[in-house]
Amino acid sequence: MKTRITELFGIEHPIIQGGMHHVGLAELASAVSNAGGLGIITGLTQRTPELLAREIARCREMTDKPFGVNLSFLPSVNPPDYAGYIRAIIEGGVKIVETAGNNPQKWLPGLKEHGIQVIHKCTSVRHALKAESIGCDAISVDGFECGGHPGEDDIPNFILLPRAAEALKIPFVASGGMADGRSLVAALALGAEGVNMGTRFIATQEAPVHENVKQAIVAASELDTRLVMRPLRNTERVLVNAATERLLDKERELGAAISFADILPEVAGVYPRIMQGGEMDAGIWSCGMVAGLIHDVPTVRQLMDRIMAEAHALIHERLAGLIRQA
Repeated sequence: MKTRITELFGIEHPIIQGGMHHVGLAELASAVSNAGGLGIITGLTQRTPELLAREIARCREMTDKPFGVNLSFLPSVNPPDYAGYIRAIIEGGVKIVETAGNNPQKWLPGLKEHGIQVIHKCTSVRHALKAESIGCDAISVDGFECGGHPGEDDIPNFILLPRAAEALKIPFVASGGMADGRSLVAALALGAEGVNMGTRFIATQEAPVHENVKQAIVAASELDTRLVMRPLRNTERVLVNAATERLLDKERELGAAISFADILPEVAGVYPRIMQGGEMDAGIWSCGMVAGLIHDVPTVRQLMDRIMAEAHALIHERLAGLIRQA
C-alpha cells in the first residue's frame, strides 16, 4: 500500500508502532520493521544515552529495515540528558524520530542537520499546526480513545482526523483505537496516511512484556479503561486494576487539593514491576479502549499480514461493491 507515510519513511505498510515505556525495546521494534511497518524504540526507557546507543545497535543487528526512536520531552525537576539521547540517535544512524510531550522545536535543527525526519504526537489540531509550523515532517494524531495521554480536549478520532485533514499540509497517521484492517481503512477514509498502534502491539508474541500483561489486554473489554490524573491536567488512560481504583479513590477524596506526591505509590517506578514482573496491581499502566478489539496474541508478522489482507479486502470487495453501477 502506497501512502505519503510509506513514501516518507521508506516502509511497505502504513503501520507505525508507537513508543511505549518498557515495551518499545529492540525485540518489538525490529519485528515490526521486519514485517513491513515502522518499529520504534522508546528512548527514555533506556536510563542513559549510552544504554540507548546499545539498544539501537541491538536493533540494527535484528533488522536492516528502517526503524525509529521515540523521545518524549516531559516537564521534570531533573530533566533527562536530552542532548546525549539525541547524540546517541544521530551516531546510531537512526533517521526517524517520534517526538512527544513538550514542543520539540529546540532540538529540531540538530536532528534536521543529520537528515532525521520527525513525527510529532499531538492530541489537538492546534498543536499539530504548531508542529507543522516549526518543521516537523509528519504528525501522529492521538484521539481521545488512545492509551496513555489523550490530552484535555476529549475529541475522538471520528472528529479529530477529518479536522486534521482539513488543516494540515504535512501527512499524519491516526493513533488511538487502531487494531485491524477496519481501523486502517477507516483512518485512510478520514484523511490519515496510516495508523499508529500501541496497545495492539503489546499483545503480540514478540512484545518483551510479561504474559500476564498480554492476557490482561486480551481479557479486557472497551469498558475496562479509566482516565486518571485529570485533576492534575496530566490525564492518562489506563487499564482498570486495584492501583487504578486506589488512585481514583484519592482523587475523589482530595479533590482539587490533590498533588502528584499523593499518587506516587501508584505511579512511581511501577512499569518494570508490571511489564517485566507481571505484577498486575503494582501500579497504573497505559492501555487504550482498543483492548475491546484485541482477542489474541499473534506474532507481529501474522498481525501485520492480517491487517493488510483485511484492508485490501475491505477496499476492493466491500467498499467497491457498494458503488451502484450506472
